[in-house]
This record gives sequence, C-alpha cells and structure tokens, in this order.
Amino acid sequence: MTQKEKTTKPLLKMLLIGNSQVGKSCLLKMFCDHEFSFDVISTVGVDFRNMEREFDGETVKVQIWDTAGQEKFRTITSNYYRNAQGVAVIYDVTNEASFNQVNVWFEEIKKNAPEYISTVLLGNKVDLEDERVITKEQGENLTKQYNCQYFEVSAKSGVNVETAFNTLMDSSYEKFKKFGKPKTTTPLKFQKGKEKKKSIC
Repeated sequence: MTQKEKTTKPLLKMLLIGNSQVGKSCLLKMFCDHEFSFDVISTVGVDFRNMEREFDGETVKVQIWDTAGQEKFRTITSNYYRNAQGVAVIYDVTNEASFNQVNVWFEEIKKNAPEYISTVLLGNKVDLEDERVITKEQGENLTKQYNCQYFEVSAKSGVNVETAFNTLMDSSYEKFKKFGKPKTTTPLKFQKGKEKKKSIC
C-alpha cells in the first residue's frame, strides 16, 4: 500500500441552503469555531469548511458547504447538490418570507440531489423570541411533509447547533453505508471569484 493510499480518507459532503440573511454562515461558524460574529458578510457563490469525524472506527473527511441564498447564485449553487450526502434547509423564525421559501429549497433538493440524501430543517434565530413570527408548530408541520428532522437553533447562543449538525452528519453517513461508501477526496476546482476556501474547523 502506498503512502497516498494510507492517507486518503472517504469524503462526506454537506450543504447549507436557504434564503440570504437567514444565518447559514453564522451557524457554520458557531459549529466549527464555537463563536458568533456580527461581522459575517453574505456568502458570494459558495464557501466551505473542512473537518474530520470518526464513524464506526473510520475517519471521514467532512466538507460543509455554505451556499449563497440570492436568486442570482442559484445556477452556481445547484451544481453542489450532486454527490452531496446531507442538506440542511435553513430559515429565519423572525422572517416569514424565508419560511415561505422552504418549499422552493426542497424542490431544489428534489431536482438536483441524489434521492437518498439526508435532510434536516433548521429554524434559526430562536434567541430573538420577541421578534418571532413563525411558531415551532409550523416548522414541525413542514417536517411531516418532507420527512425530515426539525431543530430550532440559534447561531448567536449556540442552542441546538451542535446537535443539529451532528444529527445530519450521522444520518448522512448511515445512508451512505447503505447506498455506497463516500467517494475519496479529489482536488477541488474553483471558479475565480465564486468560491473561497475557509479555514479548517
């Protein structure tokens, strides 16, 4: 066995999708860095973070892709559903428009992702309880329609963030064991001005 074969790890790819300003980048920062920042700017195209996780004694490389929510970037981000194993659909509990778009994002998953993909629905910004316009019951009702798990989270306080991300990773890996092992990592190709590699989390 060559040194390259020894160091090559399976790859698990996850996506964060949802309208702009729902807090996707802040959730990813909280999960990876355990901190919140008001200075996070809107994602342009696609960003990602790397980490390693052990499943059943096997070390797996996990890439979590943070996609732009603006309509003009849909043609770019739609390409990243292919070969993904997990998707988190995120809305803002203080923003009714972002909740109303959840069905559009699930249609994107249906159209572009493998049919065995794992999904979770996340209602973000529950720390802003006084500004909430979407109830927990409304979020839970959507999960019945799309057959996925639901978590109310806060990128600011960190509530339920680790639980939600770990649940999605575990579910994604379990399905991948059933439908096929994760592909090995390959060099990533970037479109100039569209993607930027983030630090390891």
